[in-house]
Amino acid sequence: MNRARWALVASLSLVLTLGLIGVKQGQARASKTSYPTMAPVDQYLIADRNAEIALARSAAPDAISGEATIMVLGRHGYRTAVTGKNGFVCVVERAWMGPGDGADFWNPRIRGPICFNPPAVRSILPTTFKRTEMALAGRTKAEIIAGNKAAFEKGELPPLEPGAMSYMMSKQAYLTDRGDHNVAHLMFYTPPLDGKAWGADLPESPVMLNPQFKGAQPIDVFIVPVGRWSDGSSAPVM
Repeated sequence: MNRARWALVASLSLVLTLGLIGVKQGQARASKTSYPTMAPVDQYLIADRNAEIALARSAAPDAISGEATIMVLGRHGYRTAVTGKNGFVCVVERAWMGPGDGADFWNPRIRGPICFNPPAVRSILPTTFKRTEMALAGRTKAEIIAGNKAAFEKGELPPLEPGAMSYMMSKQAYLTDRGDHNVAHLMFYTPPLDGKAWGADLPESPVMLNPQFKGAQPIDVFIVPVGRWSDGSSAPVM
């Protein structure tokens, strides 16, 4: 796989993706800032509640996010700010939704607006809640990944539902300190399988395999960049 692309993919997941997306070869540069531990909680919060609602909505076109449930992050986890009608849920994920070995796991700059479709709301969003709960409780990175794994094995987190996917098309997202910080994309969640089944990470293929849940849950995440932001304007495509 193109190492520049992988570096950006592995930094979020974020998710947050994670960064979630790669940059053109030769453009990527190593982050000059490291994040070995969690920063003060205030650095991860957005003081203006309405601004966080707007940022969460920007993850998907208005036809989707306009009728979605919106949740915002507080000191004790995510809370519903707007009750929706279409079964989608939009939130702004933070850096701890990235892979456990990602350099940006505690990066307080990360803002990953994401809108989950109904199957992902039921089977992926609970992991967002669980990891966030552990992060805000002061757990270490290793404890969060281990706690995520244990919760799944105990049945405290649901199994993956077929058809789970999410939108990350926000022009305002900040997904990594590397390169261009952001790219509009969709994410598709599958049971673990050979990435070649999707043509992931092959030369000139737009599909990337994101190791977001590596070591925590048996879920693969395939990222597909799209050529426009959620507002319909043109977005750069790698």
